[in-house]
Amino acid sequence: WPRIVTGLARMSKNAVDVAMVGVAVGSAAIAGVGIAGPFWGLAFSVGGGVAGGTIALVSQRFGADARDELGLAVRSSVLLVVAATLPVVALFWTFSAELIGLLSSDAETVRLGGKYLRIVALGIPFAGLNLVGSRTLVGADDSYTAMVLRASGAVANVGINAVLIFGLGMGVEGAAIGTVVSNVVVVAAFATGLVVGRFPGAGEFPVTVDPRGRWADPGTISDLVSIGLPVMGRNLVWTVAEFPMFAILDVFGRDVVSAFVIARRVLGLMNTPGWGFSLASSSLVGQELGTDDEDLADAYGREIVRFAVAVYAAVAAVVFLLAEQVVVLFVGTPTAPEVPIAVPLVRVACVAVVFQGVSGAASGPLNAAGDTRWPFLAQALGMFGVSIPLVYLGTVTPLGIYGLYLAFLAETTVPAAMNYYRFRKGVWKRVSREYRPDAGLADD
Repeated sequence: WPRIVTGLARMSKNAVDVAMVGVAVGSAAIAGVGIAGPFWGLAFSVGGGVAGGTIALVSQRFGADARDELGLAVRSSVLLVVAATLPVVALFWTFSAELIGLLSSDAETVRLGGKYLRIVALGIPFAGLNLVGSRTLVGADDSYTAMVLRASGAVANVGINAVLIFGLGMGVEGAAIGTVVSNVVVVAAFATGLVVGRFPGAGEFPVTVDPRGRWADPGTISDLVSIGLPVMGRNLVWTVAEFPMFAILDVFGRDVVSAFVIARRVLGLMNTPGWGFSLASSSLVGQELGTDDEDLADAYGREIVRFAVAVYAAVAAVVFLLAEQVVVLFVGTPTAPEVPIAVPLVRVACVAVVFQGVSGAASGPLNAAGDTRWPFLAQALGMFGVSIPLVYLGTVTPLGIYGLYLAFLAETTVPAAMNYYRFRKGVWKRVSREYRPDAGLADD
């Protein structure tokens, strides 16, 4: 549950960002911030990929009480995140408006989206380090402390945004500044806690990392890359898919783009239980694999999948019934042109998110084992093989907006089926043996 609260806080922050700029500025701001989202997600996926390797290595080393190797894994993760994200920051800062213009022909959307992207790009390295810090604690069986720090950052982010957007009238720029500042603060908290061993208000940390140890170990970096690249690729599937998605949706006009952004934010909120289920599964399964108890690791995975389905179904049912009221929160008035488009999209998302629960929970054991290629391929097939073609068909056939409805379903049902199949087959147990502590270097 701590990870779910963390996810809820973060996704609530994303949704509130869109709602705030929507109410304060209008539909062009919703579309602009929404289109900037995939660019932020593109770089964020880099940090997420490295962090995917972090939790696999940390959880197994924590379970085996190999603390020196654990510290080396964390330091190497930090080094990789910084090296990979700085070039992206430079690109987004320099060509922000041009990048938004690739996906929208609406001048006001491009202007506002470019302003947002230029500033928020500065927070990309810190967002990646934020993930590494969080995954380190989760891998060490302490999701509560990660929750306290990241949820506090998300709450502060919302407060800062409210002051900047409404109090100072800074619009999308205020939203971007709030995101950057909150990420810097949370990274500072993680760094302090991991070095000192505790942080005020968060308590004791389960592990400490000596910053004076080795940072670049070829074997550890190789493991992080081999595990993290497929995780990054899977995360990028969601993000990269939004580029052609927005380009295609531009044909339908600004209102459809805004409705799509709203529906995606609502889907993200409903998907927050998966943050807990997937990472809890990764942590628990990884620790049992670290002690070579494959049967108990399998049992943890099965129970989490069952529980995930029940929780997702309950959440989706509530949102389905309140879809119109939820949409109005983003635009401020039920007469806004986006409302009749967004409401059915949100209801379709309610069905799709149940399958996302299966996909996320089933991918947890695979990630813990280092078997990360399969979830990546499953997500890629669902998005690029089925979802995006359906949206395109909607623009060239009478299918129309219904193509977008079907796309929402396809992007979750395909990976749900594939990930659950892989989990049930048990191949991930064999894969995990390549990454267990006795398979790597002994010390840092």
